[in-house]
Amino acid sequence: MYHSAMHILLIEDDREASVWLAKGLEENGCVVDHAADGEDGLHLALTGRYDVLIIDRMLPKRDGLSIIRMLRADGKTTPALVLSALGEVDDRIEGLRAGGDDYLVKPYAFGELLARLEALKRRAHEISPTTHLQMANLAMDLNTHKVRRAGREIRLQPKEFQLLKYLLRHADQLVTRTMLLEQVWNFHFDPHTNVIDTQISRLRSKINKGFNKPLLHTIRGRGYRLSASE
Repeated sequence: MYHSAMHILLIEDDREASVWLAKGLEENGCVVDHAADGEDGLHLALTGRYDVLIIDRMLPKRDGLSIIRMLRADGKTTPALVLSALGEVDDRIEGLRAGGDDYLVKPYAFGELLARLEALKRRAHEISPTTHLQMANLAMDLNTHKVRRAGREIRLQPKEFQLLKYLLRHADQLVTRTMLLEQVWNFHFDPHTNVIDTQISRLRSKINKGFNKPLLHTIRGRGYRLSASE
């Protein structure tokens, strides 16, 4: 059993295999979402929050490796374990070069799959907090200072970038003006000015423009929240 639930997206079109695998994972403390084809799987992987993705290589509508390539192009770094009956060295190399983090050949032992998932989650938690922040389809690369939403680059001014970074680190939480004043501006301006409101307004416009679903919300009288839900 895991100390905290591992949230897994399973993209597998074989119904019998997916039911068996999901059941085994849930019995070991995991939370599993399932998609039966590549299009649904890609949508869930782009919009959901998962610790690890399990992706069958051969899928209807969109194959597993193209899913991984699109996720990596979008800045999504969620670890991906590729499942495949194709077990030659060249097949495994292709899967890893597409952006897969591990490759397991069918048939496999469930215990080995579980151990590999645990290793991928552990490795991701060691790396991602310092290099990448993600909420829904909004992604920030802390190394390159690139921000993208659904793969589209969003150009931010330095202070807007710092503001969004703080909001991403506190996604789905209420962030007060005092918190922003202390952590983003370091009290370097008169707290009675409208600098925060102005910067929030500019940031909101940039990350919401062209998208139906707003991500940055004002909680009247309390502060702000970055969230994919209202």
